[in-house]
Amino acid sequence: MTPFYCLAAIVMLSTDPNMIYVDDRVKFDEGDPRDPQNFSYARKWAITLTCSASASSYSISYESMMHDLNCTQLQATVGLSLYVLGFGIVPLISSSFSEECGRRPLYIVSSVLFMLAEVMNALAPNIQVVIVSRILQGVFGSTGASLVGGSIADIWQPHERGLPMSLFAFSSIFSFGLGSVFGGLIATSPHLGWRWVQWVHVMVSGAYVLDVILVMNETRSSIVLAHIAKDTRKTTGDPRYRSGAEIDRPSIKSLMKTSCTRPLHLLLTEPIVQSFSIWCGFTWGVVYCLLESITTEFQSVYNFSVSETGFVFLSVIGFMANMYQDTLYKKNFSIKGQEARLYMACVAAIVLPVSMFIYAWTASPTIPWIVPLIALTAFMSGVFVIFQVSFLYLADCYGPYTSSAQAGQSLSRNFMALIFPLFTQQMFAGMTYKWGLTLWALISVAMAPIPWVIFFFGSKIRLHSKVSRKILEAEQQQLDGEKTIVSSPTEERSIQV
Repeated sequence: MTPFYCLAAIVMLSTDPNMIYVDDRVKFDEGDPRDPQNFSYARKWAITLTCSASASSYSISYESMMHDLNCTQLQATVGLSLYVLGFGIVPLISSSFSEECGRRPLYIVSSVLFMLAEVMNALAPNIQVVIVSRILQGVFGSTGASLVGGSIADIWQPHERGLPMSLFAFSSIFSFGLGSVFGGLIATSPHLGWRWVQWVHVMVSGAYVLDVILVMNETRSSIVLAHIAKDTRKTTGDPRYRSGAEIDRPSIKSLMKTSCTRPLHLLLTEPIVQSFSIWCGFTWGVVYCLLESITTEFQSVYNFSVSETGFVFLSVIGFMANMYQDTLYKKNFSIKGQEARLYMACVAAIVLPVSMFIYAWTASPTIPWIVPLIALTAFMSGVFVIFQVSFLYLADCYGPYTSSAQAGQSLSRNFMALIFPLFTQQMFAGMTYKWGLTLWALISVAMAPIPWVIFFFGSKIRLHSKVSRKILEAEQQQLDGEKTIVSSPTEERSIQV
């Protein structure tokens, strides 16, 4: 049986003392179970489900919170908005940092600190402390969420990612419904109220911390190889054992610079990232607007209670649409390449404005409540498809820098989620729900061509992308087993972004 590693850094000095020719390095043998791509399916699914766990019920407890803390609805809304501020900014650092230092440490630290921020929220004596705790929850909660796409790309082959990413998208969207159901039931109880909503969050967060510690393995292959090389050096006493990540490891200063700039670089220079960021950002902002409108509208028009309104958020059927999309991808990948991910996204681009028009114009006492609910179901299903496609397509296009590309997209998406709720109530008060939602529907019509353009011209766009070309070249070199020349031990030899 061949050993699981081979001697690294067999060095031949050239006439230039700064040139190092690396013939081989510590690497995985074919089928090595320590390679994240070779994890058992049981372990892969355990990691995937751990990554995907989430829930949300903050907005459903507004009324109880305002009464208890004597605050205005605007102040309570600020708590909702500032949560996503952390979600948008922190991944700019944490995503790239995880690509260089590993996923698991960030998952553990962020989950523990998130739980402590939840405790702070539950014990808050005033709305100011609530707002601060929500900012901290966004900061620490964003780390795990921003790593999910990279973690799934680490352990699943491209043709296997459909279902895992569907589960992640499902948990992210469904959490609005699940959290709202339980939050509504708890918040309306005369003996419980909004603080118990937060204490339930603390309990769930504590269970998640244990889950992360026990289940989450390191999924970044370069980090796993670095650990193997370190153990081998310690066992054999031979300093020549090195992984590629160790040979090319950048300085801390360079690492921090890359972590902060790579996602922004991709967001500002890559048309694919830009397009999905604008589209997903607007759609996510509208979702947060609906968080403001659905509860009020269904209560006022159909006399739903708060807990019943929570059940409205459960209207998501996009999971099945994404299963069909996965079938289309496998069937048409040989023809369309990465753009085979976009069939259902093109459908969603049409469904979104249509469903928004229907919801805007049918919420009336003279029209049964099931009609706007069907429109909401169609809308949330379209959001579900977009949310998943944005992760999968970026993972396919940007390979080892998936987390950075998704962090750039996350910045745009969560910035919209931050801004929209701050003016939603004023907009609906001035324009009414009907015309306010009609405005969003018209903007959605203007954005509908985005996935269609990428579907037909995405491959040509990527051919003109410097980053995409270098990723393809690096992958081809890895497949061909070509000799790699490293200009210095600390220079990043992979893909400069």
